[in-house]
Amino acid sequence: MGGTYRRGLRFLLRRRRTVARLIAWSVLETGQTFLLGQALARALDDGFLAGRQDVGLLWLGVAVLGVAAGALGTARVYGAVAGLVEPLRDLLVRRVVERGVRAGDGAAVSRLTQQVEIARDTFAGLVMVSRAFVFTAAGALIGLFSLAPVLLLVVAPPLVAGVALFLATLRPLARGQEAFLIADETVSARLTTVCAGLRDVTAAGAEDPAARDAGTLIDREYRAARTLAWWAVPRVLALGIGGQLPLLLLLVTAPWTLDRGVSAGALVGALAYVGQSLLPALQNLVHGLGAGGSRLVVVLRRLTAEPAPGPRPAELPPAPERQDAAPPSGPRNDPLRPGTEGPARPGRRTAEKATLTTGPAHPCPPALEAVSLTFAYGPGADPVLDGLTLTVPEGGHLAVVGPSGIGKSTLAGLAAGLLVPGAGTVRVAGKPARSPGAAARRVLIPQEAYVFSGTLRDNLGCLRPDPVPDDELARAAEAVGLGPLLGRLGGLDAPLDPAALSAGERQLVALTRAYLSTAPLALLDEATCHLDPVAEERAERAFAARPGGTLVVVAHRISSARRAAQVLVMDGTRAVSGRHEELLARSSLYRDLAGAWDGAGRSQPALALGYPDGVDPVAGADLAGDGGHVVAHRPVGQMQAAGDLGDRGAPGGERQHT
Repeated sequence: MGGTYRRGLRFLLRRRRTVARLIAWSVLETGQTFLLGQALARALDDGFLAGRQDVGLLWLGVAVLGVAAGALGTARVYGAVAGLVEPLRDLLVRRVVERGVRAGDGAAVSRLTQQVEIARDTFAGLVMVSRAFVFTAAGALIGLFSLAPVLLLVVAPPLVAGVALFLATLRPLARGQEAFLIADETVSARLTTVCAGLRDVTAAGAEDPAARDAGTLIDREYRAARTLAWWAVPRVLALGIGGQLPLLLLLVTAPWTLDRGVSAGALVGALAYVGQSLLPALQNLVHGLGAGGSRLVVVLRRLTAEPAPGPRPAELPPAPERQDAAPPSGPRNDPLRPGTEGPARPGRRTAEKATLTTGPAHPCPPALEAVSLTFAYGPGADPVLDGLTLTVPEGGHLAVVGPSGIGKSTLAGLAAGLLVPGAGTVRVAGKPARSPGAAARRVLIPQEAYVFSGTLRDNLGCLRPDPVPDDELARAAEAVGLGPLLGRLGGLDAPLDPAALSAGERQLVALTRAYLSTAPLALLDEATCHLDPVAEERAERAFAARPGGTLVVVAHRISSARRAAQVLVMDGTRAVSGRHEELLARSSLYRDLAGAWDGAGRSQPALALGYPDGVDPVAGADLAGDGGHVVAHRPVGQMQAAGDLGDRGAPGGERQHT
C-alpha cells in the first residue's frame, strides 16, 4: 500500500504548476471562510449591539462579498482539479492498454470501461473534499485566533484529536475494504461456476461438497463485511470529537471565555466558524475520504499491479460411485430450471397417458422403465408428463422426438435422477432412478457439454475409477469420432483449454467420456446438436454398438429417429411408439417432423443442415403444403412441427424463421 502512496506523491510532484494553481484558487475559498466569522463578530460588536445598524449591515455586506469571492474561487478550482484528474485517467488508460497488449490481460476491457472511470471519479472527489477541509480549517482557525486566541484553545484540541483518530483508521479501513472486495469477487466467481455446472453437481452427487465450499466463502465474506462495518465506529467517533465536541465546548466554556475578554460577537463568530465551516468540511472529509479513499487505493493497486495468472476453471471431481456426470445446463430444455421446457402454451394439454413398450419382452430387468410417470414444474402448473408408462429393454435403441417444450428433456432428467416425479416411478435396471445403484448404470450427456481444464486423458477417463489404458482411450476416440481432435491437440496428455474448443468439439469430448464409462444406459439429451449429420451418425452408431449397451436419444434431427430401433413421439395429447416406417403411417405429427408424406409411403429426404438461421426446409417444392414442413435445430437443436411455428411461413419452399 505504501507503494501506491509513493506513486501518488510522484504524480503530484510532476504536476507542481497545476497543484500551485489549485492552491491559489483554494486560498480565495479560505478568504470566504475567514470573512464569515469576522463579519458576524464585527456586525454584532461594532454594529447592532452598539446601536449602529448601518455598520452592522455593512459588515454583513462584507460577508456577502466574501461568499461571492469564494464562489469564484470554487469555479476556478474545478478547472485545476481537471488538470490533475485527466492526466491520471490518461496514465491509467495507457498502462492498462500496454499491459493488455503485452501480457494478454483478459480483464483489460473491464479495467478500461469500469475501473479506470472509478479511479478518475473517486480521485476527483477526494481532491475536492480533502482540499476543501484543509483550506476551510486553515481559514477558520486563523479567524478564531484573530477573534480571540483563547477560542482557539477551546476548538483546536478536539479538532486535532478527531482528525488524528480518523487518519489512523484509513490504512486498516483500506485493508478491510480490499479484503471485502476480494471475498465478494471470490463468492461471485464460485457461484457463477457452480450455477453453470449445476447439472454436473447434481448428477455427480456433489451437492454437499459444493454447498460446503460456497458456505465457507460466504462466511469469509460475512466476516470481512463485519470487520469493515466495525471501522465505521471510530469514524463516527472522530466526527463527534472533531466536529460536534468543539460546538459543545464553546457553549460550556462561554462564561469562562466571556470573563477573559471575549466579546459576544466573537463568540457568535466562533460558533459560525465551527458550525458553518469546520463541521461540514469535516463531515465531507470523513465520508468522502473514509469510503472513497480506501476504494481508490484498492482500484489503483489493481490497475498498477502486474496481472496475476488467471484462475483455472473449476474442476468438479468425479464421484466414483456415480457415473452420470452431466455438463452445465444449456439455455433451454434444462430440467433443473423450472419453466424452460414446460408447461406448454395455455389451452394445450400436455398429458402423456399411454403405455409404451419399445422392445420385446426380456427376462432381465429393463434398462429403463417408467410407470404412470407424472411431472409438473410447480404445484399449479399443467403436467408436462402425465401417466406415461415406458419400457426400454437392455440393448434397446430409443429415439424421443416431439415439438419444442413437449417434455423430451424432462423425461431425460427424470431417467437420470435429476428430477423427482410428482407421481409414478422411474427405474434403471430395476433400481429407483435416484438411487446410487441406478446412478452407476446410466450416464447422461446433455446438449451443452462440460469440459474442464487439464489434459484430454483427464477429461476422457474421469468417469472411470481406475486409469484407462491408452489403447482403450484410442479405440473409444476413433469409434466416437474424436480422433482428428486428438491428433490436433497433440495426444492424450496435451493440455486442454475448454474455451479454445468449439461447441461441437466439447460435445465429442463429452460423448467419448460417456462411451468409456461403465454405465450401460446412455442418455443423449440432444448431445449431438452441435455436430454435423455425419459426425452425429458416427457417434450414435458407436453408442448403439456398445456391448450390452442401451441407447436413449432425445433427437433434434429426424435421421436419429430413422436409425433407432424404436421411436417415441411425444405430441402433447398422447404418446405414440413404433418404428420409423410404422409411425409415418400412424402419426401425422411424426410425418410433419419427418418432412412430408408421399403417396408411396416414403419420407422425402431432408436437405443438408447448416443454414445460418438454423432452419432447414425438408419438403420438395412439388408437395402440397410444403411451406409448413421444416426441421428447426435452433440454438439448442429443437425440432418444430408445423403447428408450433405459427402462421408466419412463406409460401413455396422459402425458409421459415422460428
